[in-house]
Amino acid sequence: MTRSAVPPGILQDFGDIDIYLFDQLLKGRIGPDDRVLDAGCGSGRNLVYLLKAGAQVSVVDANPVAVAEVRALAESLNRPIPADRCRVEAIEALSFPDASFSAVISSAVLHFAANPAHFGAMVDAMWRVLAPGGMLFARLASTIGMESRVRPLGNGRFGLPDGSTRYLVDEAALVACTERLGGQLLDPIKTTVVQDQRAMTTWVIRKG
Repeated sequence: MTRSAVPPGILQDFGDIDIYLFDQLLKGRIGPDDRVLDAGCGSGRNLVYLLKAGAQVSVVDANPVAVAEVRALAESLNRPIPADRCRVEAIEALSFPDASFSAVISSAVLHFAANPAHFGAMVDAMWRVLAPGGMLFARLASTIGMESRVRPLGNGRFGLPDGSTRYLVDEAALVACTERLGGQLLDPIKTTVVQDQRAMTTWVIRKG
């Protein structure tokens, strides 16, 4: 089915949502009653349903253009986001209070870490603002299934066959990080290998 053949109601209701985040909607783990932070929001592709459903959405991105685009998106849906919940800042420097959110989304963000310390700082910041019982949903590049195809560059960064450079994790690193945080895996760690060019892993954990 081509994009033009997709029933218009689906795109209207859900936008270009990540299919793995959509899976969390179907499982009832995130919805209208949640206080949601999109950490590294980009243009807001994952927020259409949540905004329309009335979730209390907050966004953060280091790029002010991205934050402005999300504010415009919310306005177009008649679900404006208050200015104090739209912040231009780095993930590792989140300024929201502790336990502010029942769900934190991190989609295609963590693999831009510069090194292990930076990766840990971003994860710790998102964990700090997540309330007990809350869910952290992360999609990030990994070495899983691509071990022989990625080129180590040092500091946890790798060259990928698609020509990009990313900070990559493996299963052991995600399991160890989950244990360090005192979190609980809500789903098994799942990885999609994209035509032998890169691997994208879904990591979903509950706090405490």
